[in-house]
Amino acid sequence: MNILHFRPADRFPAVHFGYWEELLEEWAEQGKIPRELAVDNHDGSEKDRALDKLIGWDFNWSQVTGSKSGLFPAFEYKVLETLPDGTRRVQNSVGLIERVKPGITSIPSEDDYILKDREAFETLYRPKMLYAPQRVDVEYYEHFNETRPQDIPVGLHLGSVLGEIRSMVSVIGMSYLIYDEDEDLFADIVDTYAEMQYQCVKRILETGAKFDFGHYWEDICFKNGPLISPDLFDELCAKHYKKRNDLCRQYGIDIISLDCDGVTEKLLPTWFENGVNTMFPIEVGVWGDQFEAARNKFGKGMLGVGGMDKTAFRKDKAAVDAEIRRMQRLAALGGFIPCPDHRLMPGSKFELVQYYAEEIKKIKV
Repeated sequence: MNILHFRPADRFPAVHFGYWEELLEEWAEQGKIPRELAVDNHDGSEKDRALDKLIGWDFNWSQVTGSKSGLFPAFEYKVLETLPDGTRRVQNSVGLIERVKPGITSIPSEDDYILKDREAFETLYRPKMLYAPQRVDVEYYEHFNETRPQDIPVGLHLGSVLGEIRSMVSVIGMSYLIYDEDEDLFADIVDTYAEMQYQCVKRILETGAKFDFGHYWEDICFKNGPLISPDLFDELCAKHYKKRNDLCRQYGIDIISLDCDGVTEKLLPTWFENGVNTMFPIEVGVWGDQFEAARNKFGKGMLGVGGMDKTAFRKDKAAVDAEIRRMQRLAALGGFIPCPDHRLMPGSKFELVQYYAEEIKKIKV
C-alpha cells in the first residue's frame, strides 16, 4: 500500500496471480510441492497461502472477496449433446453453449448462446440480474474486520461492467446484440447488470467491512485491442465505473484495480477518467510492455501491478534475470508492483519461480 501511494517502504513485495492447475500437478509429480497443495487450490485459499510460504511469495493479488454478483440463480449446467469424438455441447451457468473437448483444459469453444433478443432478456436474464438481499452475506461482512487476514492486503470484488456480459453471449453474440434491431437492448442489459452490482457493493460497504483496494474483472480486450469500439464502450460503461468508484472512495478505498487481458491501451481513458487507477495484470504478450506508455500518458495517477513476462519461468535463470532488470526499471517509476502477467502455466520451473520471488524483494524502493 505504501508503494502504490508513493510512500517509503522497507522492500518490494513478491506478488503473484495464481497458477494453472496443470502446473501444480506437474510440481506435485516432480516432488516440488506436497500433493495436497495441488488439489482444489484456489486464489486466496488456505492452500494458496501455504504454497505462498513454500515458494516465497508474499501474497496473491486475487485475494478478494465479494457478493453473488453474477446471474442469480445461475442457469443449470447441462450436457446437450455428446459428439462422436467425445466433445460435449454443454449449456454453462451463464447460458452460453460451449463445446468442451476431452483432455483440453483451456477455454472451451463458444458454440451458441441464449440471450439473442428482447424476449430472452426479459424472460430469462433480467430476473437473474436483479438485486436481492440473498446476494450479500451481511452477517459475514459485519464480522469481516475481525476475521480477515491482517498481514496481506485484501480487496473488495467490484464485479464487471461488460466482461461478464461478454461471457454470457460470446464475442460474436455481443457483436450482434450491439447492432440488433432493438438499439436499446444492449444498453438495457448493461444498465440492469451494472445497477445490481452497484447495489451489492453498496450493501457490503454499509456493513462497515474494510478493504485495502477494489478490484474489477473485465476481460474485454485481445492481442490487437478491444473487443468493442472504444467510443461505444465509453458510452455504455463510463457512468457505471464512475458511480461504483465514487462509492468506494466515499468509504476510503482509493486503490481500484481492473483485470483485463490483452492490449488495453484504447480503453484506459474510460477506466482512468472514471476512477480505475491500477492496471493489472499488464500482459506482455507479443506486443511488449504497456505500463510505461500508460504512465507517460496519464501521469503518476496511473498505478500498476503486473507486467512481468511469466514465460521466462519456462526458460532459464538468464531469462528471469532479464525480467527482474526490466521490473527494476519500471519499479523506479514509482506506484508499480512487479507481478507475473497472468497465471503461471505448465512448464514453469519451480526453482526459477522461487528464485524470482526471492530476488524481487531485493529491488530498492
